[in-house]
Amino acid sequence: MTTTDRLGHEFLWYIPNTVEPGHRGDDTVDGWGSLDYSVDLALRAEQHGWAGALIGTGWGRPDTFTVATAIAARTSTFTPLVAIRPGYWHPAHFASAAATLDQLSRGRLFINIVSGTDDLAAYGDGEFDKSRRYDRTREFLQVVRRLWREEDVSFDGEFFRVEHSTVAPRVFGAEQGRHPRLYFGGASTAAEHVAVAEADVQLFWGEPLDGIAERIDRLKTLSDKLGREHAPLEFGLRVTTLIRDTTEQAWRDAEAKIASIAGRPDLHGRRQGAAVGQQRLLDLAERGEVLDTCLYTTPGRYGGGGAGTTWLVGSAVDVGAALQRYAELGVTHFVLSDTPYKSEVGRVGDELLPLLQTTSALY
Repeated sequence: MTTTDRLGHEFLWYIPNTVEPGHRGDDTVDGWGSLDYSVDLALRAEQHGWAGALIGTGWGRPDTFTVATAIAARTSTFTPLVAIRPGYWHPAHFASAAATLDQLSRGRLFINIVSGTDDLAAYGDGEFDKSRRYDRTREFLQVVRRLWREEDVSFDGEFFRVEHSTVAPRVFGAEQGRHPRLYFGGASTAAEHVAVAEADVQLFWGEPLDGIAERIDRLKTLSDKLGREHAPLEFGLRVTTLIRDTTEQAWRDAEAKIASIAGRPDLHGRRQGAAVGQQRLLDLAERGEVLDTCLYTTPGRYGGGGAGTTWLVGSAVDVGAALQRYAELGVTHFVLSDTPYKSEVGRVGDELLPLLQTTSALY
């Protein structure tokens, strides 16, 4: 099966997966954390042209694998991009859970590996040296990859150990060498080494074109230097896309949304100890309020985190042209979103995706 368009591009939405309302200013009051809410959002994504959606993770939020399994059972083409943290899982347990869902859904599973710190002590990872998290992630992925493609696996590493381990059922399409695609983020040197060694897709936040070009070039050079063993590393972009019928209306609405966030301290994120990738985004505001053609950096001044730190703002043609420029750099995977999630999954899907699925529509 394939989830990409004829140009090889893949477009995913976002399911926040939280029990608390108001995520990034979403105005839905009821239903957060319920199966009905998540399934409805997944069905809307499916109906409006999205290949699937990233499902957010974090301690104190619904378990992503449980939610993804329930969604897969109620959808037909939707592929969940399930965010997981190695500290939550032993690699053999994870490999088995992922292979089971992948087989049951006939190959509808992507995995987003998250190495960023969370409430480690709350889920029993409190003794782990956080500075070694990327070393552990790399070893985690090595074990998982072997369990997906081999039988009777024995592995004795620094962090994990298995003896005579075989995953059953196998991942869907294992006989052709297929496995659930592995996405990974992170901008530090340690993170980039993990991506080059074991990921399938390196996900970037919404940086300007020059920053993405620099990172792609660096990762390709590193792949050659380290002798990457897998298929060439692919690249993805995770960013907020605020689109309206006209450029002027989009910017009016973006500024109004920022004014609303500025008046609500509860929506302001914490900046202390930001990861390298997050700090890169926060620093962009010093370069200007709008970078490239329509990358809005002001959200970062009010605590926007991750994909909420920078927004692409404009008409569908404006934002489509901006995303096309990322595609020209080599980005083929796009994870987009805006709030309110339920209305915007339809608007962005109907107005933006048709432009992105053929380059000629942008010119």
